[in-house]
Amino acid sequence: MWTIYVFLLISALYIIPLLVNKKWPRTLLVYWLIGSACIAFSITGSLAHEAHHHFTAHMLVHLLLGMIAPLFFVLAKPVALLISTLPTTVARRVMRFFKMPYIRLIGHPITAALLNIGGLWLLYTTDLYGMMHTSVFVHYVIHLHIFLAGYVFTHVILSIDFYPHRASWRLRAIVLILAIAGHNILAKWIYANPLQIVGQQQAEIGAMWMYYGGAIVELAIITLLCYEQYQRVQKAMKRAVEVTV
Repeated sequence: MWTIYVFLLISALYIIPLLVNKKWPRTLLVYWLIGSACIAFSITGSLAHEAHHHFTAHMLVHLLLGMIAPLFFVLAKPVALLISTLPTTVARRVMRFFKMPYIRLIGHPITAALLNIGGLWLLYTTDLYGMMHTSVFVHYVIHLHIFLAGYVFTHVILSIDFYPHRASWRLRAIVLILAIAGHNILAKWIYANPLQIVGQQQAEIGAMWMYYGGAIVELAIITLLCYEQYQRVQKAMKRAVEVTV
């Protein structure tokens, strides 16, 4: 029951401004609903309960909360929706917020990657994983960080939603490659060096979910990033043809 409530609550955050903004594409709502479902299933219900006792379930939560949900939320372009829905004066304040030096630092591809992948290394190579199962506060803080870090990283790398400090395509591509390498190396490290409170079998299965499950999301991000460059090249070629003609 709580899963449905969480799903409806998160969905409403997108549906309400969508009802106000009649011009916004309704197809993007599907992405937001998928992301909302990922969040709801990862923090409530049987999967969330099993994640406290089984590393495999924990890794499934990690994939839903830190990779799949952020990707679909970014595809829904919620920031652009918010800005286009708000009154002009309020929208300008929101835009000024995104131009603040702190936001620019957090939104730099290198910083975003360090917060995302670096946070995972800290979680699985220190005592944080054990602490999150003994402290409710630490548990929710870590889950919140996993989602936010995953969302910011995906948002910055793809840059399909509103963001005034978009980095160059080359820098974003390089950071993405390094981040994927860091994520995959960590998965292999977990496979070969199980956490003390996690059994060998659970560690191996969880590590494989992290590696192969993460690869699917990573492939989707790579495809979207390459498609951006493809569109840029196509536009440049079209302009060149028009000039010659």
